[in-house]
Amino acid sequence: MAGISGSENREPINEQEVAAKYGSIRTEMNNIYSKITELEMEASEHSLVINAIQPLDPARRCYRMIGGVLVERTIKEVLPAVQQNKEGIEVVIARLNEALERKKKELTDFESKYKIRIRKNDGESVDDNSKKEGSAQGVLVGPANA
Repeated sequence: MAGISGSENREPINEQEVAAKYGSIRTEMNNIYSKITELEMEASEHSLVINAIQPLDPARRCYRMIGGVLVERTIKEVLPAVQQNKEGIEVVIARLNEALERKKKELTDFESKYKIRIRKNDGESVDDNSKKEGSAQGVLVGPANA
């Protein structure tokens, strides 16, 4: 076990290893970003469900998907479970945000240690505003028939 962590934490020797380590840190950050986004969507869905069933009669029937099986319950049984799930998701999101901040710090430390600067593609770094205006894409909406 100590051999594995020792080889993982050793210093990169050449440029390829530095680039590979940098790429892996960025990939980890992107994975954390995507997981946070996914969980935020799930939390918002839980909020929608809570807001939809909260004002209803607690004895009213409702259906809930549990492990791929649709089960019939009452709102009184389902509402606390959905609220608890939402709170759990929010805790996980907070932990992932902390992990993301640690990765960001690790990335900036790595960049400063190896003097890494991100190079923009041809001409993008100087005049971003003029390119954005010309390449903006909009949504084409037909006439309203209301």
